[in-house]
Amino acid sequence: MDDHISIRPATDADIPALEALIPLSVRVLQAAYYTPAQMTAALGPVFGVDRQLIRDGTYLVAEGGGEIVGCGDWSRRWAVFGGDRDRPGEDAALDPAADPARVRAVFVRPGWERRGIGRALVAAAESAARAAGFRDAVLVATLAGEPLFAACGYAVTERYDVALAGGVSLAVVRMARRLAAG
Repeated sequence: MDDHISIRPATDADIPALEALIPLSVRVLQAAYYTPAQMTAALGPVFGVDRQLIRDGTYLVAEGGGEIVGCGDWSRRWAVFGGDRDRPGEDAALDPAADPARVRAVFVRPGWERRGIGRALVAAAESAARAAGFRDAVLVATLAGEPLFAACGYAVTERYDVALAGGVSLAVVRMARRLAAG
């Protein structure tokens, strides 16, 4: 298997592949941290494609072996996670001089984990956020994602539960990192 990975902005044509990759990644790579009920309830409201970020050019895909093997995004928008399925309209824009960028999600195809794809997606997201004038970044990590983000320099600022449909909740970790001096 070719391990060469390239990262590029996602396009609308990638949406079907992303909609297949995200649940697969969640159900396999998060299974040690969350119950099947938690993962099912989180697909969509927490784990999902955000078409607004694709339009913004901030949703990224990692390609390897001729297929999409990972995706991740950053945002200049208010929301810190989630797909756009239940969002009624466009999310409000952030002010790079006053607000931190959002590093929103990283998903890797099972079988491709532990090859640096997550780190590469985070680095590309941070580089783009810096170029857009953001000095800081925040994110809400899953328990499975916390070690990746900690290794990328993010510090835990809060642990809490996200309420989901059916009385289910999902433990998550708010993390932050300084991107640039100033």
